[in-house]
Amino acid sequence: MFLEQLINGLTTGSIYAMVALGYTLVFGVLGIINMAHGEIFMFGAFMGVVITTTFGLPLWLAFLVAAIVTGIMGYLLELLALRPLRKSSESSHLAPLISTIGVSIFLENAADQYFGSGNHPVESGWLDTSFTIGSVTIYTVQLVIFFIAIALMIGLSYWLLKTKGGKALRATAEDLDTASLLGVNTKRMITATVVLASVIGGIAGILVGMAFSSVNPQMGLAIGLKGLAIIILGGMGSVKGAVVGGMILGLSETVIVAIGLSGYRDAIAFVMIIIILLLRPQGLFGKKTA
Repeated sequence: MFLEQLINGLTTGSIYAMVALGYTLVFGVLGIINMAHGEIFMFGAFMGVVITTTFGLPLWLAFLVAAIVTGIMGYLLELLALRPLRKSSESSHLAPLISTIGVSIFLENAADQYFGSGNHPVESGWLDTSFTIGSVTIYTVQLVIFFIAIALMIGLSYWLLKTKGGKALRATAEDLDTASLLGVNTKRMITATVVLASVIGGIAGILVGMAFSSVNPQMGLAIGLKGLAIIILGGMGSVKGAVVGGMILGLSETVIVAIGLSGYRDAIAFVMIIIILLLRPQGLFGKKTA
């Protein structure tokens, strides 16, 4: 029983970590919270429904289509909703936040009109199979979700730490003006960051659809708020904090359900926010600022 709950927690936590990574990347470079990230994540989930359930095509194609669609959405978000505000010296520092909130409302309503309200089932096919090790039952879909999420997080960490593009992104996040003086095309890096965060969100959307076997136009808000809780818990702008915070939240929710308090599952994220803000306002891996 314990091992099954641990597997459930790690599976959920790995998805939450991927959602939080999208928030962390954008915040680290632009210093803003992208409130439209949850809805872009939701569109990625619906791409999984359309490709695998509606058209009956393979799962790998769903990931590819979701990555392309959400990447385009991220590019348009940066081009139309964020870039004009960066160029304006008179815009308030809250303007990008309000702009992304407007985009999130538009995308949620567009999904409701196009895909229809209510839950849409996700057919996982062979992924619904399971096998037993001793007294522990493990579902194939759990293993696939966990290993895809871990592979993406490892790949992202390697790219950020070891490649020229990753170093340019980290330099842009550290100091925009200094990075520009050192020859980094900061405008391109900002666009690439928003696109990359959106692609990660889209892939996470498909994983959530696989995990819960259904998606709906309102799922972006709930998952988005949990993503915000995770980056506050782990530390704003910290990739390591996003991963660890996601795992902590996933395991915490699993424990809450296991002890029979499933009605409080969604509340645990915000209880954790209150506790961490009282004890360590900068988050687990955040840095104190003067």
